[in-house]
Amino acid sequence: MSLPKFICAIITRGLFIFVSLAGVWRVTWVKKDKTYWFLTALFLPLVVEMIITLRRRKGQDYKWFSPPIFLFLISIIPSIWILELHHQQNKASDPQCRKLDSWDNVRRVITLNETTRNLTNPNYLKNINHVLTAVCPNDWILALHQILLILLILGKWLLPLGGGVTRGELSQLLLIFVGTAADILEFTSETLSDVKENSPQLVYIILAVWTWSMLQFPLHLAVVNNNSDSEAEQGVQEVSLFTKHSTDMWSTIEALFIQDGPFLVVRLTVMTYFDVFHQMLVFFAIKNFLVVILNLYRLTVICQDFRPSSSSTRRGSAIP
Repeated sequence: MSLPKFICAIITRGLFIFVSLAGVWRVTWVKKDKTYWFLTALFLPLVVEMIITLRRRKGQDYKWFSPPIFLFLISIIPSIWILELHHQQNKASDPQCRKLDSWDNVRRVITLNETTRNLTNPNYLKNINHVLTAVCPNDWILALHQILLILLILGKWLLPLGGGVTRGELSQLLLIFVGTAADILEFTSETLSDVKENSPQLVYIILAVWTWSMLQFPLHLAVVNNNSDSEAEQGVQEVSLFTKHSTDMWSTIEALFIQDGPFLVVRLTVMTYFDVFHQMLVFFAIKNFLVVILNLYRLTVICQDFRPSSSSTRRGSAIP
């Protein structure tokens, strides 16, 4: 294994652990309970995976699945769940805070941090506590969501390529990750903001769908193509529909059952059952509906085009 690949593999997993550690620290800070430090035990599978991958696979990732990204999600998702649930349960009792929605508020937080540097140690710790609590809890959680999604994209870019994955497929996968991350962040931020104080079950539904949608990142089925491998193995034998259009089929399955389909169900539930209605919610519900319909249309076109091609192949092979 070359030195750059080794360094990239180490740095990527180190960033995964660092961000997960920041999430656990925030949980212990918010809950004021040091027993939550036991969440760091979820880092151990990622460390074991790093050792095994570096020794046996020379740092190389797998073709269809990325274990480090999957284990990174396992290590950080519980912290985000705890923070989101705690925030929804304690909205009314949250102290006065500064939202990071303007440059003036950001400068005030930075200025407040700079004034604590010349203080004595006990006063310094108290003022650090004041600086950390000055930022709104929702901004902390949103920042963790954003860092998580950005790091998933950068991490996949830095990780050594899996066997059989080309640079073109990697670039296409990264572009899909960018669009997916934007949709997921919009779903969580917009939908969680619609939660009323008397609807805790809606928070569980949104977080469950969000967790399910995050499984798109360790899976690479919608981009990596196996047509050349399957055709080489089957030779002159007839190629099945799923083998010939595997990438299109997997992308359709992900849209219907992992992202846009569940997002549409949640948004319709919010509007009908929980009686929440506003323009942006309707717009994104229509957007998810269009994506679902277009993917079904795409699937129908693929099936219809495959039948004539397969029948013509049979007639051509029957001619002596």
